[in-house]
Amino acid sequence: MSYKFITIAIIIFMAFTVTLSAVSNAAPIFLLIEPGSRPGAMGSAYVAMVDDAFAGYWNTGAMAFNRKVQFALMHSNWFGDVMGINDMYIEYLAWNEYFEDIGNVGANATFMTYGSQDMTDEDGLKIGTFTSYELAIALSYAYQMNQNLGLGVNFKFIYSDLAPEGTGETEHSTKGQGMSFAFDFGYLQKNFFVRNLSFGVNFQNIGPNITYINKSQADPLPLNLRAGFSYRIIDTQYSKFAINGDMSKVLANEDDLFTRMITAWHDDPIKYEWEEIVKCIGAEYIYLDLLSIRSGYYLDTAGEIEGFSFGAGIHYTVNNQYKLGIDFAMQPAGELTKWNKTFSLNVEF
Repeated sequence: MSYKFITIAIIIFMAFTVTLSAVSNAAPIFLLIEPGSRPGAMGSAYVAMVDDAFAGYWNTGAMAFNRKVQFALMHSNWFGDVMGINDMYIEYLAWNEYFEDIGNVGANATFMTYGSQDMTDEDGLKIGTFTSYELAIALSYAYQMNQNLGLGVNFKFIYSDLAPEGTGETEHSTKGQGMSFAFDFGYLQKNFFVRNLSFGVNFQNIGPNITYINKSQADPLPLNLRAGFSYRIIDTQYSKFAINGDMSKVLANEDDLFTRMITAWHDDPIKYEWEEIVKCIGAEYIYLDLLSIRSGYYLDTAGEIEGFSFGAGIHYTVNNQYKLGIDFAMQPAGELTKWNKTFSLNVEF
């Protein structure tokens, strides 16, 4: 008996999320999906602006400045209009809260399902179905060091279940489950040299390789470094306007974890190293703290994803205490489909 992997779905998913060269050396790639329709509408430029519960993914250092209870939720049906894929989607759920004299504590979970897949025998005949999915659960902590500096960390457990384990009839029997863990480190500096300018860094997925078959064939996690700025040009009672810029790079090759942090910057010609850096810019205008309009530009040359993004949000405060935000974004999705649509929800009180 043999099992059919979800080859088409995974190739589509990988092509969308990260640069092609990095994909060939890292797994599981779902860890790089960027949650939140607000950042998505701004071309995924958010590392120095994030001020909601999505900070658990984007920058735990930014979480340190929060003094409220925050929740966030995102749903997206990835490639729902492509090749009849209607059961491949991602869910993201997050929470964080400030505790006096302790700091900020939070948690978040990412769930990616690739839907139902056919199980076949050695003759290619269908004998059943199975569901493939991946999951990451993280605990977060952040602390405000001074008026302008915040530091934070994530610890996450990662589980990947792509296909059932084979029967063991041969040494090549399929084993499609893997587990690992990782840390993220976040840094946010407000009023960075000038007033209203913030600078942020997020170092993600620092952890041991994930093993599906055996240790000799283990895959490195998609180690990712993101840095960027946010500058609030207008900040009045009625209007707010900010511009953001991010750059990120997946540090993936065959070297060990700590060596890879250095060699992944120069193991290819400079031209290709530059193309593997994802560049993002975005802007947001907020009117009366009620309506937000956003747009951005996303450039991933190696991954062949380039284009404008846009979206909007509505946020409403109830009883001067509970603030509800609903956001929508349209993001470029490469050659397979023109747009990817996301919806997200924020609550704080």
